[in-house]
Amino acid sequence: MYAITGITGHVGGAAARTLLAANEKVRAVVRDLDKGKQWADFAVADFTDRAALAGAFTGAQGVFVLLPTVPPFTDEAHRSMADTIAGAVADSGVPHVVMLSSIGADLADGNGPIRWLHHLEEQLRGTRVTFTAIRAPHFQEKVESVLDAAVGAGVFPVFAESADVAVPMVATRDIGAAVARALTSPPSASEVIDLDAPSYTEREVAAALGRLLGKELNVITIPRAGWHGALTEAGLPPLLATEIAALYEADEDGRLQPHGDRRERCTTSIEETLRDVVKIR
Repeated sequence: MYAITGITGHVGGAAARTLLAANEKVRAVVRDLDKGKQWADFAVADFTDRAALAGAFTGAQGVFVLLPTVPPFTDEAHRSMADTIAGAVADSGVPHVVMLSSIGADLADGNGPIRWLHHLEEQLRGTRVTFTAIRAPHFQEKVESVLDAAVGAGVFPVFAESADVAVPMVATRDIGAAVARALTSPPSASEVIDLDAPSYTEREVAAALGRLLGKELNVITIPRAGWHGALTEAGLPPLLATEIAALYEADEDGRLQPHGDRRERCTTSIEETLRDVVKIR
């Protein structure tokens, strides 16, 4: 049995579906009792409750964990949550843990909120559990955050100096599949896996989305000085906007690079993901 946190989200859900399709048993770790009832095996535990998490992980062959970004968006809150997750892993006696991480998590700072993932990686390495960090590049599903602007105003905002720089973009279904592979085939020693994925420019993504929506989208690049203001105007709390702007800055400056032990190739195209995003909407 494999315990999966974040099972109601993109990556955790994809990991669970992949495992179930392979006839593996899954335990859903949820914060809400009602969300757990759809699963044959579930446990209710919050990321801030070490004892409850340890209980949810106990008896599993492997565990999948992630670190959500939550209010009040401070270092203290996220480092504390990371410490709780690592402590629960150690307490549970589980032999292997797979963590959703990010390109750039090799850096202790200068990478925005990715520094919290760096901290969780370090805490998990401090346990005696075999540890697999899966570092992902840009999510293809990030387009969900600009979908309303695209549909309503025909605008595709880009938080970068240029919309014509190609970067790897991975589908969350591919991340979930990588998580499932890592869980069912644990390594002999802890490792970091960088996910390699198809590369696209933001202008190419906008064009593909426009074709699906039946309209040409106006690509607008937002310069660095305007990132924080644009994010807060979009409804983000100021402290979270500061963190996201720092993440964009690290990406723009080329600080987020793959430095893992090995790479795995992901193949889902942006067109496939966009079709799903538009269909769900």
